[in-house]
Amino acid sequence: MTTRVPPTQTDARKTSSLTARLGTGLRKEWPALLLLAGLILFPFVFSWFSSSTVYEGPPKFWQGQLILVFIMAVFAMSYDLLMGYVGILSFGHAAFFGGGAYAVALFLTHVAPGIASKYRITFIGGLDITGPLLLLAAVLLAIAVSILLGLLFSVVSARVSGVYFAMITLAIGEAIHILSKATDFVEWTGADQGLHGVPIPPWINPTQHRLRFYFIALAFAVLMYLAARRIVNSPTGRVFVAVRENESRTRMIGYNPAVYRTWAFVISAIIAGLAGALFSLWTSSATPTMTGSNTTIDALIMTILGGTGTLIGPMLGAALMEISGHFFYQWFGARWPLVFGLIFIALVMFLPYGIVGTWQRRSLQIKRGWRRLLGLLEERKA
Repeated sequence: MTTRVPPTQTDARKTSSLTARLGTGLRKEWPALLLLAGLILFPFVFSWFSSSTVYEGPPKFWQGQLILVFIMAVFAMSYDLLMGYVGILSFGHAAFFGGGAYAVALFLTHVAPGIASKYRITFIGGLDITGPLLLLAAVLLAIAVSILLGLLFSVVSARVSGVYFAMITLAIGEAIHILSKATDFVEWTGADQGLHGVPIPPWINPTQHRLRFYFIALAFAVLMYLAARRIVNSPTGRVFVAVRENESRTRMIGYNPAVYRTWAFVISAIIAGLAGALFSLWTSSATPTMTGSNTTIDALIMTILGGTGTLIGPMLGAALMEISGHFFYQWFGARWPLVFGLIFIALVMFLPYGIVGTWQRRSLQIKRGWRRLLGLLEERKA
């Protein structure tokens, strides 16, 4: 004989279980929530401390610095999806970033003005939404270009691995970089000079509405992080890690590594392309530098600095690199990359898994780091 539980008791158990899960989630995520609250309040708190309005002076300047941090953090996180979770070392990742930037810049410069002059789209009450729809079309174009580039990288690199794979990604990335500088398309792309003065919709113009753009960039970084975390914690993300750890065994249990590498390339390309699109809106430009190998190296350094396979680590690495670069340039001038390089070498020696990765593993290697450093000095003397 079974005893039927009254509906009220069942509802109470469900409510208590939901409350317990919510409490556990809040306890686990409280550092991230505290950081998010701090970033939301930062413009107003900094304005209060500096005795300036939030729309000008030092508060406006530092909003711009953090906007750059948010964009580069998403770009570095997209690289971590490939390197940290799938084990793909790509030297052409800047092609996705630059592809998204050029897609938005080309559309807003050469296509959107003609459409806006001929058509006017209104919403209920006569609200003109032509500008927002054109911006949405530019973003969708950036996503489409990113998908095509991701498929190109995955298809061309499907039959090679290791060093050969890295060299092919470098070759493709350099080909796209050369294409962005080609004088054959100078009327469209500006060739070496790039596209400057891209017409940004007034309501999102970062010069006129810096605070609004700050919150848009912050929301973008948060949404991209949540999306990436959902992907890596999904069954697909588990297969990504399996491909990284043992590709042959992954194939033996019924998963095709080539398919999942393609998915990883496409997802990473979309995130990087969206970061490039927002960067194009921020700078009102798209230049060949965005597709160059130095941009890829920056993403690689940010990922290693913060910790591969952590998502939040590369975002922290981007923040450290961008903010420290600003101060180092003021202190050391054009020699600041040398100073940063020495600090980076020290961090790699003592924090072999990056800042976040080392903290998660509780593997601060002070003694081993000193041994490595002394070994390098001895080799230098010899």
